[in-house]
Amino acid sequence: MKISRIGLKLGTAFMILFIILLMTLGVAIDQLFSHFFYAQMKEDSQELASHFVSMAKTKDASSTAMINNFAEFSSVQIVWVTENGQVIAHSGKSERQHPFINQKDLNRMFSGQSIDFIYNDSSGHRYYISGKPVVKNQKPQSALYILSSMNKIDDSIRTVRKLLFLSALGAFLVALGMTFIMTKLLSQPLLKMQKVTDRMSKGDWDTRLDIRQKDEMGMLGQSINNLAQSLQRYRDTRQEFFANISHELRTPITYLEGYSKVLTDNLVENEAEKKKYLTIIHQEAIRLQKLVDDLFELSKMEEGKIELTMERLDMKDIILNTLSKVKLKAEQKNIILKTELHQDIPFILGDSYRMEQILLNLLENAIKYTDQGEIIVQLVSENSSLVLSVSDTGQGIPEEELPYIFDRFYRIEKSRSRDYGGTGLGLSIVKKLVDLQGGSIHVESKLDVGTTFTLTFPQHEELESLEGSS
Repeated sequence: MKISRIGLKLGTAFMILFIILLMTLGVAIDQLFSHFFYAQMKEDSQELASHFVSMAKTKDASSTAMINNFAEFSSVQIVWVTENGQVIAHSGKSERQHPFINQKDLNRMFSGQSIDFIYNDSSGHRYYISGKPVVKNQKPQSALYILSSMNKIDDSIRTVRKLLFLSALGAFLVALGMTFIMTKLLSQPLLKMQKVTDRMSKGDWDTRLDIRQKDEMGMLGQSINNLAQSLQRYRDTRQEFFANISHELRTPITYLEGYSKVLTDNLVENEAEKKKYLTIIHQEAIRLQKLVDDLFELSKMEEGKIELTMERLDMKDIILNTLSKVKLKAEQKNIILKTELHQDIPFILGDSYRMEQILLNLLENAIKYTDQGEIIVQLVSENSSLVLSVSDTGQGIPEEELPYIFDRFYRIEKSRSRDYGGTGLGLSIVKKLVDLQGGSIHVESKLDVGTTFTLTFPQHEELESLEGSS
């Protein structure tokens, strides 16, 4: 089974951290038990030493026998010494030389102090030694060394350490298994993302991630899917755009080439036919110019190079002026144009030419996609904002296409787009112009019922003060 590098890194980092924590905990527990055992031995040794000192104060044969019996019963050894280190008595099988006795410790005990230390004999046995002076008439007369074997304590500590090691080994193996599972769970989605993004980089925008987690990993996977969907849609709309733009360019160029050749070769029969051909050439030139203008306009907007002349606008005048320009087109299709312009409409800040361009684009679209019925332009004031809406009784827009209609190159009803013409740039230009003037645009539509575009522009405070003063 192949181990991923990111899984290996995650697992290694986790295990290093776990080992450090385990070692720290093990050392802490070991020190805790060791200190406990040593403290207990010190306490027991000092207590025994106090009893032996009490027995030694009589300093007769019976006390010596009692000390030896008590020492044997307590499993300790006793060494009774004078101030110069001479052994008065000892119990058990103590070494004759007693090398643990030194003048420095004797001086401390005969000055009234107690001593304790750990001693290793020549056989490798360890003893805990407590020393106490035997005080009589408020003056140390002799001193006692009490030797307690540390074999049991050392065995207990070794047992504890063995248990700690076995526990640590078990915890390490469990952690290793858990780490393997966790790193696999964490790295698997990342590896899927890596494979999918590789395929996306090679142009396969149809691929998708299947990550159902409800955490940040799942959100990242969903973002990648959304990106792939957006790029796929961009690719599709771009291809559609190039197909449409080729068609739109080819048609006027074909007309221009064909009719100009007819006129150049003087193949017309009369002036009326000549005028007709010239009219066609003129119309196709205008159509070609409109296409180029749209492309140039969108390019400037995307580069942020468009300049607006912001001024005080009366939207009622702009609406009436724009309606007069499309009135003839509407009458040719027997479409009724209606207006609902409320009174006391506030002025707004905007570019009059661009505002007319927005409204003209929306009205021309409404006329283009409406076969019969009416188009209503409504203007109202709501909550210190101006609300402009353009409603038609046309074919409507499919609900699934509504989120994309403002994308550049996007065209509604692709199967019939060639019949209606256009490049799919108009609504994208409208959206950008509305945004540049601080407004917002919203669309509602139902198939075979109609479409309503709603534009909202804020009324600026300085314009309110001007209106109030006038």
